[in-house]
Amino acid sequence: MQHLQRRTLTSIGVLVAALGITYTPLPGLQQTIVVVSGTELREPLTVLEKRFERDHPDIQVELKFQGSQDMVNNYVDDRNDFDPTVLIPANGQLLGELRDRWQAQNDVDPFYEEPQAIAKTMLVAVAWTERGNALFPNARFQWRTLEQALQVGNWSAIGGANNWGSFDFVTTDPTRSNSGQLTLSLWAQDQLASKSLTSAGLNSADIQSLFGLVKRSVYQPPRSTDILLQEFITRGPNDADVATVYESIALYRWGQASATRGEPYQIYYLDPTIETISTAAIVRRQVSQGEVKAARKFLDFLTKSDQQSVFVQHGFRPVNPAVDLRAAPNSPWSQNIPGAMITPQIAILPPPDRQTLTEIIRLWQRAN
Repeated sequence: MQHLQRRTLTSIGVLVAALGITYTPLPGLQQTIVVVSGTELREPLTVLEKRFERDHPDIQVELKFQGSQDMVNNYVDDRNDFDPTVLIPANGQLLGELRDRWQAQNDVDPFYEEPQAIAKTMLVAVAWTERGNALFPNARFQWRTLEQALQVGNWSAIGGANNWGSFDFVTTDPTRSNSGQLTLSLWAQDQLASKSLTSAGLNSADIQSLFGLVKRSVYQPPRSTDILLQEFITRGPNDADVATVYESIALYRWGQASATRGEPYQIYYLDPTIETISTAAIVRRQVSQGEVKAARKFLDFLTKSDQQSVFVQHGFRPVNPAVDLRAAPNSPWSQNIPGAMITPQIAILPPPDRQTLTEIIRLWQRAN
């Protein structure tokens, strides 16, 4: 009898060990991939990292977040203290810049394969409701109105209450962040159109004057868009009145603003605006074939319907056409957020080319 019990216990032990081998990665077989993303994806990727690791216990995902332009500069100049496996800047054009700069110094493509779209959004403006109503009484954002407000610098002179104090606009640092670059690009386009100038007019005195005005008005611009909106909410009216951010972050953090400030902000769609597609690339430098396979699994995972719905919950528009903005669980488009629209009647432009952005950054650096 005791012999039979011992044999039974031994069999159970073997079964348990076999199950352990099945579900616990063997030492040396587990892969770790380092995913560097723009800060706009911090919340959804943090959620999806845990879900992915639960479904793929043999792969660990280490997330790091940087401003999108910083991400490109840090990788090309090898300034990180870690080796990235995947880069996900706010738009694919930045990966094109990275590729051009990399191939100017190296003979190989920096990526293992063509970059893959993950989620998309667009540039919008936000304003505290009372301030927005005073500045844009017809509920339509206007660059020229914003410029006039910066020139005057005081609410009492532009239709606001005397106790509102100075007018404060916020955008990100265009030398480090994609949304700051897009803000200046759209503003410059509007200025050129209003003065009937061609694109060569970027070097005109009017554009230089505009950039100088904005740079003097925006004190210590944040390095990334999510940081900007969190500061916008914390500072509140009188210290931050209007800001340009991504629609995704504006939708996702609206509840935080309403709870923290006791009042919501209003979303304003720019017309035209610029659509940005967060795009992922698996890089070559110091990345093994095992890490490449693991990274492919992660990127494929992110584009499946269930994961795309998580991006929608965080205010992003899906790249998977099977996902419906209205039907996605906890969609911000079903929460009556002031100004939010599923299909805004506006012109949507692609991001500007690298040459234009390089000139915008140069003009910003020279502005005073």
